[in-house]
Amino acid sequence: MREARFDARGSMIRWTEARGEAGTDPVGAGADPVGAGERPATVFVHGLGAASTVYHAHIAARPELAGRRILFVDLPGHGISDRPADFGYTLEDHADALAAALDEAGVRGGVIAGHSMGGAVAIVLAHRRPDLVGRLVVTEGNLDPFPPPTAGSSGIASYTEEEFVTGGGFARVLERVGPTWAATMRLADPLALHRTAASLVRGTEPVMREMFRESRAERVYLQGGLSGELPGADGLVAAGVDVVTVPGAGHNIMFDDPDAFTRAVAGTGAASAFV
Repeated sequence: MREARFDARGSMIRWTEARGEAGTDPVGAGADPVGAGERPATVFVHGLGAASTVYHAHIAARPELAGRRILFVDLPGHGISDRPADFGYTLEDHADALAAALDEAGVRGGVIAGHSMGGAVAIVLAHRRPDLVGRLVVTEGNLDPFPPPTAGSSGIASYTEEEFVTGGGFARVLERVGPTWAATMRLADPLALHRTAASLVRGTEPVMREMFRESRAERVYLQGGLSGELPGADGLVAAGVDVVTVPGAGHNIMFDDPDAFTRAVAGTGAASAFV
């Protein structure tokens, strides 16, 4: 496990690492992330109320990612990272904390694979620190503010912070989200969860979709076929984004179709192979 300070109080964002058979030893702050013949590091960023290893460890073992340095980052308030009460937990705050982790790890020009809320954070990271991101793989990431009421962030943000943290809102949400999501959500800090959800609902300035369209990184957007059509897909395609629909998959494409998800992260095969 490794860590990096992300606020003035010394709070730590933490991550674990894996590497394929052909990889070089990544240990040591400031290490060159791309050794002789080694590909850019792959960084997994989880969704709201989740944890990176739970959603992505099975992908790291795939042969398509052999020889790559892989980081599983838990954002502030989630998983093994610290959860300071005076932190804002906005998308920008999360992106800056993620940047601190990548700076400490010596990652430059990485493949940043963000799921759901983590996709929005990855987009903001690429906007604020383009040197850290060579390729963006966004899986059903939040692109617009004010998502539909069915979205998890909208349900959480419908409570006031006090209602959610101390008034029973957190317990009620855990009962409604189902056992898979609840398994990791119950490990997240309620205050961090609410503030992050509220930031997702508010969105960013400029909005995430605009940042994504204007990014100079190579970009892939994965949409589960069971989730319906991606609003504004034509505009993303026109901006150079590879929009890929994965048939038979829902929001958690890495579980529903790990083959398609792995190919997208590894950058192997044409987009038509997924459709």
